[in-house]
Amino acid sequence: MNLLLERIVELDKKLLSHDVVDSYRVLHGRGRCFIDLEFVNVDFYQPVLLLVFYREPPENWLAAMLDFLKDKLSEQLSCVLVQRRYLTNAPSEVVLGELPEKVFARRSELLFNLHLNAQQNSGYFLDMEAGRRWLEDHSEGKRILNLFAYTCAFSVVAVAAGAAKVVNVDMSSPALNLGRANHQLNVQPKVKTEFVAENILKSWSRVKKPGPYDVVIIDPPSYQKGSFIAEKDYGKVIRRLPELMPQGGLVLACLNAPELSDDFLKNQFEENLPSAEFVERLASHPDFPDVNPNQQLKLLVYRISETNS
Repeated sequence: MNLLLERIVELDKKLLSHDVVDSYRVLHGRGRCFIDLEFVNVDFYQPVLLLVFYREPPENWLAAMLDFLKDKLSEQLSCVLVQRRYLTNAPSEVVLGELPEKVFARRSELLFNLHLNAQQNSGYFLDMEAGRRWLEDHSEGKRILNLFAYTCAFSVVAVAAGAAKVVNVDMSSPALNLGRANHQLNVQPKVKTEFVAENILKSWSRVKKPGPYDVVIIDPPSYQKGSFIAEKDYGKVIRRLPELMPQGGLVLACLNAPELSDDFLKNQFEENLPSAEFVERLASHPDFPDVNPNQQLKLLVYRISETNS
């Protein structure tokens, strides 16, 4: 626990010296790099400290943590929320302070709506920061296709970085509605975005129609019964890339599946689109260390050649 207490003291110092602090992972226990903390991840979304438990914590661990945190509560850190992923439906509970009516993830000048106590996923993935930084550097003037867009954080970042247009595709209309709200929250022009609520594997004509695209982001769930299973469906998306970007371009292929290595993704490209050129695997964000790099989030960049007509 001492390491986590040290991290919280560091957070307290940041809050004393800044009015606002970007959202970040305070401690990534799930990477198994910190002894006796493998059961917990800790995130900060000002003013909320979120503790996510993946198994029951040791006896009296939470009580001791809360006793320490009582003296840290302030306007900048006013709530401690616990989510128990090891229980059915991953219930959340405010264990200290009061949860504000609205909480946002903050990334520099950008804000993203969160629903911290409503469901397992908050609406914003901190570990995807390396992908967002890459997209910032490859968005200006580009037409971008954001597949499996969820709440459209990639899209918000791309528009802020000067993208000409971002088309967001996801089968969940509620998720895309949150995406629209994220763009509105950041006062971004409506003409810069489009939202397509479709099952990607069954609606390629609708996905293709707003193109062609210069950049394609593929960020699917690893396993979503009835819609997408990475091991059998990822290749189907890769095969469609030439018709989505006939003039060529860049692809950011993402996969968050600890059981699948980056070799899985590379093999999918070799088998389904051998002409694609592997560019790089983006380095994982330092806030997310893991004893096994193959279990980390995979972010692979590929270059697609122009299709000969």
